[in-house]
Amino acid sequence: MAKFYFYYSTMNAGKSTTLLQSSYNYTERGMNPLVLTPQLDDRFGEGKVASRIGLKAEATTFVPTDNLFERIGESHQQQTVHCVLVDEAQFLTRQQVRQLSDVVDDLDIPVLAYGLRTDFQGNLFEGSQNLLAWADSLTEIKTICHCGRKATMVLRLGEDGKPVRDGAQVKIGGNETYMSVCRRHFKEGIATRQTNELPFKD
Repeated sequence: MAKFYFYYSTMNAGKSTTLLQSSYNYTERGMNPLVLTPQLDDRFGEGKVASRIGLKAEATTFVPTDNLFERIGESHQQQTVHCVLVDEAQFLTRQQVRQLSDVVDDLDIPVLAYGLRTDFQGNLFEGSQNLLAWADSLTEIKTICHCGRKATMVLRLGEDGKPVRDGAQVKIGGNETYMSVCRRHFKEGIATRQTNELPFKD
């Protein structure tokens, strides 16, 4: 029986690296994984998934109006799809999360979704909220704050490098725009190590 998996984290925890490793594992065994990525995330070029450590792969893009059950079904008819891997899954709509659950239940194809849990204001993304509700398996991919604690939140940085609290929920960016921090430093708005944090404190 196929299952619906959601792997969530903050920025720079290795979500794309884990996805690309999963894709490689399927391909190495002669299977056909279908990698999906939102069209709006074109940091590495449209239709590409890339990790910070240099791994990359071609991907099929989607937009919020796409019916993913229909699109995956069409691909499955052309060539058997053994697994669906979704990058930046926080950008899925509620309807698309439901459609992916139909892929699992009706087509018996496992779906592995990778995405952020919360935005720079500490709110759930629409996709993440519904993945947390609908997925069979929830796994946190961990990373650390500059203080050494587990990072669970994301700060958005302005051009001056200081945290910003207002703005649109979606703004595509990398290390120059976002910083993963623990809850304490998220609340305090501290994006870099302070001298009084040495050595690490529990």
